[in-house]
Amino acid sequence: MNVIERSVVRVVVLDALSHVLLFHTKDPTYPELGTWWELPGGGIEPGETYREAAVRELAEETGIAITPEQVGAPTWRRRATFRYRGERLINNEVVVVVRLSTPEPPVDGAARVEFEDEDYFDYRWYPMAEIVGSTGRFYPGRLPELLGPFLDGEEIDEPFEQWS
Repeated sequence: MNVIERSVVRVVVLDALSHVLLFHTKDPTYPELGTWWELPGGGIEPGETYREAAVRELAEETGIAITPEQVGAPTWRRRATFRYRGERLINNEVVVVVRLSTPEPPVDGAARVEFEDEDYFDYRWYPMAEIVGSTGRFYPGRLPELLGPFLDGEEIDEPFEQWS
């Protein structure tokens, strides 16, 4: 199995109602992993800042257009590993917040790369209380526990997570 280490940005997208955008996700390569709810985001390209990557990833995955100034500081930092499409990814992740002025804007995945259309089969604007109180499966795995402190402005340096 190839091992790929990369820098990644994950985005907590909050709408005007403080609902959080999550993708319902699966990896067709590993059906035994089941499904989970995941924050949008992805790899930071060479020469790209985390803000530029957040803008690009949101546009590609959701069709939601934002500016770099809307991207918050990377106050949640984490390192995680998981199997994905026959490879072992090691992510050095920053999690940022983007606040939108409209409630639950529609998600348009027309600019997604092909594998994302296979992986993301649904999305939902989750009320925060449902995430915080959930026993469901999320990526990041500690999202229900850490979302509130993150949005309250706490600096989070999360220990290593072996997700799969």
